[in-house]
Amino acid sequence: MDKLRSMEVMVAVVDAGSFAAAASRLEISAVMVGKHIQQLEAHLGARLLQRSTRRHSLTEVGAAFYEDCKRVLEQVRWAESAVERSRAAPQGLLRVSAPVTLGSHTIAPLVAQFLLRYPKVRVDLQLTDGVADLAGEGIDAAVRIGRVADESLVARPLRPYRMMIAAAPAYLQRHGSPQSAADLARHVCLSHSVWQRRTEWTLHEGSQSYQWPEQARLTCNHGDGLRRAALAGLGLVMQPEVLLADDLASGQLVAVLQHCSPPARPVHLVYASDRRQLPKLSRFVTHVLRAIGLPPR
Repeated sequence: MDKLRSMEVMVAVVDAGSFAAAASRLEISAVMVGKHIQQLEAHLGARLLQRSTRRHSLTEVGAAFYEDCKRVLEQVRWAESAVERSRAAPQGLLRVSAPVTLGSHTIAPLVAQFLLRYPKVRVDLQLTDGVADLAGEGIDAAVRIGRVADESLVARPLRPYRMMIAAAPAYLQRHGSPQSAADLARHVCLSHSVWQRRTEWTLHEGSQSYQWPEQARLTCNHGDGLRRAALAGLGLVMQPEVLLADDLASGQLVAVLQHCSPPARPVHLVYASDRRQLPKLSRFVTHVLRAIGLPPR
């Protein structure tokens, strides 16, 4: 029995919420995940998980064991990293988390450049709009949009996250260009489906505030889908500058209402302070800051 591997599987099951999700994360079968849990329970002589047809929940013993497993695995990672810290050249696996749109359009190209520069490094880039648990998921560094609430993390400021409102020239020829936020009521607005549940973007014009219209001709749960609809001339789109930048530069989209676009949100590269001395992480932090970091105040 590989106790450390079984402990890693146990933590993955709890963090992922199911055997299937843990299996996907660990790249093993769900059956193998179940065997690891069974071996642990047999070895310990205690039930760790309460199983039902739909979900798994921790027993009281399992909850305590889960926390101990996380601490042990972190100590193992730290022991392994001690060897790496003694080497001059960055090498090994670097796990990075980033939001989907910003990650695919900005961070992924930076990762590619980094890997070309350091051939002994491997990167696991995870694109998700959820907030990654760095310690619990073994993430070395994460890019986060918005305020960083965890004071235990080092947070290095990056280029702010700006939203742009734009439309194709063909649409503007048919409907005219909106001159104020109030004009949105008579335009075709393309909306992200998340906004229907959590209106996130507010336009400010003078003393007035306007919400991006919820009654949209098209809603989509992916920004690139809305971008492509805008390129086809369907309507106005409000999406991150990083997603629309190439289309705006080529003239396929035209920016409108720039005076009342939502305020830019802060972006940070975050990591645990005790991992900064790892060569692979320190070089990656430097690489990202040189490309999109903000100068010190």
